[in-house]
Amino acid sequence: MRFSYLKQIVAYMQQEFSYVVAAYRVNDTTLKLVFNRENSWNFEMQRGNSAITIGEIPNRGKMYQAPFDILIAKRLNRSTIQSITLHNNDKIIRITTTTSGSYKSETTILQLEFTGKHTNVILLDKEGIVLEALRHIDEDVSARSVRVGQKLGEIPSPPFEPKEYPLENVRDYLIEEFRRRNSDKLNQLKHEKKALLQKRLGQLHKHLDALEEEGVLIQDAQASQNAGHLILANLDVVKPYGKKAELINFDGTPVELELPSGCTTAAGCAESFFKRSKKAKQKAQGLHQERSNLEAKIRHLELFIQTVEEATSPEEITLLFPPKAMGSKVKSSDSIAEFWIEGVKVSLGKSEKGNIELLRNAKARDIWMHLKDRPSAHVIISTDKQQLPEKLLEAAAKLCVDFSVFEKGRYLVDYTPRREVKMGEGANVLYTDYKTLNIEKG
Repeated sequence: MRFSYLKQIVAYMQQEFSYVVAAYRVNDTTLKLVFNRENSWNFEMQRGNSAITIGEIPNRGKMYQAPFDILIAKRLNRSTIQSITLHNNDKIIRITTTTSGSYKSETTILQLEFTGKHTNVILLDKEGIVLEALRHIDEDVSARSVRVGQKLGEIPSPPFEPKEYPLENVRDYLIEEFRRRNSDKLNQLKHEKKALLQKRLGQLHKHLDALEEEGVLIQDAQASQNAGHLILANLDVVKPYGKKAELINFDGTPVELELPSGCTTAAGCAESFFKRSKKAKQKAQGLHQERSNLEAKIRHLELFIQTVEEATSPEEITLLFPPKAMGSKVKSSDSIAEFWIEGVKVSLGKSEKGNIELLRNAKARDIWMHLKDRPSAHVIISTDKQQLPEKLLEAAAKLCVDFSVFEKGRYLVDYTPRREVKMGEGANVLYTDYKTLNIEKG
């Protein structure tokens, strides 16, 4: 971020803000500061790509509870701003605040460093001692360490005189910067994620195309069964160890059978044909199930790709691709997709098998969702809380719609506690005491 822009932003903040309503992380590297009802600012602190923007970030994928987040909330929420300065004539903003408690007031310095690869957010006390930091830095990594309990050293001032780039309107610039960065990030994420999903889709189509035809196997099964019965009806004609047998079929036509190798008796030949028939039937049934599973996965991925394409913010796409749980010993089902909204797990059935798994494994107080009066994916919100935020319910309901139908429009989504849902055949259910959300797709 340009030094000139930071100077003008700091001057604007000095004039406009005297209070911090709330401070919290909205993603791994973005801190949100709420100054008042009209001013909710994002401090995007990615290394080498930092910025200050004004705009609403829709859904938090998780609630951050690290020591940094706990202390940020404790020290900055409902605090009074004492000063906002550009520190050391560098790309560093210092916001000094105080909070009044029952016995004493505490002074906190929020240091926002927009210094390239060393970009950081650091909480200091009034003596300059590090209380917490977004990134802890050891001495062997940088000439200036950032460690809790140690005094923070200074970054050397830049050895050049930065150019001036006047802004016509600081607030308009920050709003436009949010729109531009979000648009760039959204397009990049769409490209990356669609490529990933289309690769998976291609692999599934290849697998599906390679499957044998069930109809051919059924014909083989019927032919082998008929051959077995025909031999039983002509035991005196079929010779042991013979390679072929010329017989009269049940419809009176002559037929030449190629006998299974290794048959010592005519009855043994019939048994071999019956075994061959049974094996072909079982393989056909297995192929039918495998084909159904692959077709369900293909449909899920096609809906997934469309959902990514229709996303209107980077956060919507991030929600669709939650990070894998590290060290988890519980293997997730291949038939269930899992998402996290505001720190709450939302699970969705990719197929009938996945829907049945969800219904069987959900707890009584979990929230169940389904499109009204039409087939759809089942959704389970895993929570003991029955008063969920409307925003969370709507986000989960939109997942239900997006992964159930391709057509744009308005859809009704019913939801109720799992205990109100009775399972029928397959994933069919009956449910009572429900509420309904109206969700728009596309």
